[in-house]
Amino acid sequence: MSRIWKLGNDIDTDIILPTEYLAFETVTEMKPYAFSPLRPELASSIQPGDMIVAGNNFGCGSSREQAPEVVKALGISCIVAKSFARIFFRNAINNGLLLIEQPDLYDEVNEGEEAEVIPGKEIIVNGKSYPIASLPDNLTEILEAGGLVKAMRKRNGLD
Repeated sequence: MSRIWKLGNDIDTDIILPTEYLAFETVTEMKPYAFSPLRPELASSIQPGDMIVAGNNFGCGSSREQAPEVVKALGISCIVAKSFARIFFRNAINNGLLLIEQPDLYDEVNEGEEAEVIPGKEIIVNGKSYPIASLPDNLTEILEAGGLVKAMRKRNGLD
């Protein structure tokens, strides 16, 4: 089960990780500042396995790869949104972060509720099932490996 953190529409990469924190050398140093313009307490409140549920256009803005990296480093198991910015979507998959588009969940759940995610099938919250599409095999392979680099190392017998 995953605890839900609910965010809104148009959560851009400057909200996910503000520009001034890109100067840090590691994602670990960046983690405390994730989502700080919107909710300064959020990064320290997230527990491993939690999930984010958001509205439309999650990850819009710049193409900075550190945005999905820092979300994954916080321990977020997946982000469920009505829609994602395309560059963020691909950067997240390449970093092994599961993103799920689901049109109804955001409008029907509350922050703090528990959800069960069955990839490629459904999300269950308060006994109600929300259907989700399965990802193509190549994206599933990347996610299961933990990211694109790890998937290619595995595929090429280097892991």
